[in-house]
Amino acid sequence: MPVAVDSSNERENTDKAAAISAAIEHMWVRFLPQTRARVQILESAALALERGTLTPDECEAAAGAAHKLAGTLGTFNLARGTVVARELEQLYGSGKLPSPEIAAQLASELREMIEGRSGGQGNRI
Repeated sequence: MPVAVDSSNERENTDKAAAISAAIEHMWVRFLPQTRARVQILESAALALERGTLTPDECEAAAGAAHKLAGTLGTFNLARGTVVARELEQLYGSGKLPSPEIAAQLASELREMIEGRSGGQGNRI
């Protein structure tokens, strides 16, 4: 015997999911400038590593930016971004700095994910 489907519950669940999705998208747009700025810190640190001029303050800033990215990117369906940011956080925070190539590659991967997620919203830094 077929089970009756309560279409009002399905509609309500769909409406809730749409509202959650819209709220997450609103938060993404709101925090996109900060997210981009944090990636810029990581890109600058990678460049300083390449030049051999990375200061302790820049290293600390890179670890902090990576920490904040690791804590938020998964919320926006960028789980890989969380993994990459966590890796950068550990490298910059451990005292054993990444190679300039690895630092640049990971920062670039984050940039691509974020720009891909944003779909070109706002001005890119």
